[in-house]
Amino acid sequence: MKKILYPATIAALTLSAMSAQAVVIANWTFETSIPLTAGPFAPEVGAGSALGVHAGAATYSSPAGNGSSHSFSSNTWAIGDYYQFSVSTLGLSNISLTFDQTSSNTGPRDFGVFYSTNGVSFTQFGADYQVLPNAAPNPTWNATTSSPIYTFNYDLSSVTSLNNVSTVTFRLQNTTTVAANGTTVAATGTDRVDNVIVQTQAVPEPASMAVLGLGVVALIRRRRSK
Repeated sequence: MKKILYPATIAALTLSAMSAQAVVIANWTFETSIPLTAGPFAPEVGAGSALGVHAGAATYSSPAGNGSSHSFSSNTWAIGDYYQFSVSTLGLSNISLTFDQTSSNTGPRDFGVFYSTNGVSFTQFGADYQVLPNAAPNPTWNATTSSPIYTFNYDLSSVTSLNNVSTVTFRLQNTTTVAANGTTVAATGTDRVDNVIVQTQAVPEPASMAVLGLGVVALIRRRRSK
């Protein structure tokens, strides 16, 4: 028996497809920015700004990433130091954040994801996360092979305050003095990030909705005229 899709069903399916369209707001791979300072750096894909902030005099570098030639790295870590990524979410919702992160044995282990819509007041999302050491028995970061054990994924769709905002700022912030190997963070200990992606689901634009509505009306009229 042939299945018939009626106009209302077609409209619902079309709306679902439109609202589920994934959009990459920004993707920092550090392959063209090749950070050697605190920044700021534009993303390789999309628009935004990335930088590093340390209370002490940190050294920034761009060693091998997680399956790429470069990453964003720094030393001299203290509680409250962070990597920061800012983007616009105007017209967008259902935000997610993905990134790769690792530390040397004596680099920081404990971080938190913080967000802000005014650049002043920051809120932590969930609990702290722990960074794995870039050392055996773990696979070490290199330019050719990516290891998923270093990847963190945060679904922030429940934080509706991040939707449709001119500037949303995320921080990967050091929260303790514990090192990746369980000792104490050393001044020479490093932490690096790579493949930082801020992504979202697009909200259908009014113009697109209008076109869809006209199409559905035309379809209904054609069916009624038969």
